Amino acid sequence: MPERAESLAGVIEPVLASLDLELFDLELTGSGGQRILRVVVDRTGGVDLDAITAATEAISSVLDSLSEKADPSLAGPYALEVSSPGLERPLRRPDHYRRAIGTTVSVKTRDGEGAARRVRGVLAGADDDGFNLETDAGTERIAYADVTQARTVFEWGPEPLPAPKRKKKKAKARS
Repeated sequence: MPERAESLAGVIEPVLASLDLELFDLELTGSGGQRILRVVVDRTGGVDLDAITAATEAISSVLDSLSEKADPSLAGPYALEVSSPGLERPLRRPDHYRRAIGTTVSVKTRDGEGAARRVRGVLAGADDDGFNLETDAGTERIAYADVTQARTVFEWGPEPLPAPKRKKKKAKARS
């Protein structure tokens, strides 16, 4: 997380904790009157619209009370967006990977020579340096430093059974 996002995270995390939520990700983009603060919240079992609404109101209130001297990164207008990570969650920090153990993930990597590669598999383990991915070719160790993008993959359940064919009604002969 960039430095200014880190300082905002320090302000936002206690607000979310009071709502039984945790900060999943935070991003401050743009400049001048076009700034957007994106806050992604989560909790065990997921978040619903009521939780997102409560988080938006609480975060907005706290940020509005900050003086420009306390955090100049939010001086002036900005748009606040609060959301859940969604079904296909980005994986950016080691704790994101640890929470996704046992799920299917898609990973884009770039090696030392700049060659890009995409791999998909089941996340088998994660630590502070990298993670293990079970693929069709076996277990692969991937360092976080080599990852350019990673996310969980939502897998649809089995194909539904076809609908039973309806019998056509025979037309009655009119007399």
